[in-house]
Amino acid sequence: MSTPHVGYMAIDQYGETYHIGDNPPRKWLLEHFCRQHAAKMYVDTKAGRVRHIGYIIAGHWLEVFSVALWKE
Repeated sequence: MSTPHVGYMAIDQYGETYHIGDNPPRKWLLEHFCRQHAAKMYVDTKAGRVRHIGYIIAGHWLEVFSVALWKE
C-alpha cells in the first residue's frame, strides 16, 4: 500500500524551504524567482547511475522532494 502524495517542497543550499503544494515544482519555482530558465541538477547514485534531484534557478540550488503522509 502506497502513502498518498500531498505535494512538493524544495530546499536550497542555504537551508531555506519552499512549500510548493501540489503545483508542478519547476513551474512554481520559476514563477517564485521571476525567472524563465532552470537548469536541472543531478546526483550520482551508489549504483553508478545519475538521478535528477532538482533545479538551479537564480543562484539557488534547489533539491525538490515529494511529500507524502506518514502512516504507521
